[in-house]
Amino acid sequence: MGNTHKFLISHCCRYSCCVHSITLPFQTRIISMQKGGDVREVFSRLARGIEAVGKSVKAASGKDFLLDEKYGYIHSCPTNLGTGMRASVHVDLPGWTAEGGEALAARCEKLNLQPRGTRGESGGQTGITYDISNKHRLGYSEVELVQCMIDGVNTLFDEDLQLQIKHNIKLKD
Repeated sequence: MGNTHKFLISHCCRYSCCVHSITLPFQTRIISMQKGGDVREVFSRLARGIEAVGKSVKAASGKDFLLDEKYGYIHSCPTNLGTGMRASVHVDLPGWTAEGGEALAARCEKLNLQPRGTRGESGGQTGITYDISNKHRLGYSEVELVQCMIDGVNTLFDEDLQLQIKHNIKLKD
C-alpha cells in the first residue's frame, strides 16, 4: 500500500498556509509556510497548528500525543523520534550558483545546512533559487533547528554578495 495522504487545511490564504497531513502508516506532518522572510510568524503558526492538532486528538480519543522530555515525540517508528523538524527558506544565491553546486553543498555541510532545488529533494536545481534547510532533524530542539537555519542562511547570503562581486554578477533591481 502506498502513502495515502489525507489533508486538513487549517489556514490557507494567498501568502501563508498551515497544512496537516496524515499518511499511512499513521504518521503526521504539519507544515507552515509563507512568502517573505518572517520566520518567527511561520514558526508561531506552526506551534499553533501543532497545538490545534493535539487538542483535536485529545478531544477525539481522550489521549495526548506521547512526548518524552529527552527523545521528543514518540512515533510508531523509532527512526522518527524527536522533532524531525525541517525548517527551510527559498533564497536566491546567484554568487553561489556561479561558484558551483559542489561548492555550495560543501559550504552548507560546514554550516549544518542542506541545499535543495526548489522542486524538492529529488527535483534538481533550476535557476539561482535554492531551498536551504537545517541538515539535522533529530536530537535538537525546534528553536535550535530554526536558529541554525536562520544563521546559516544569513551567512550564505552575506557570502553570496562577495561571490557576486568575484564573478562580476550584476542583478536587475
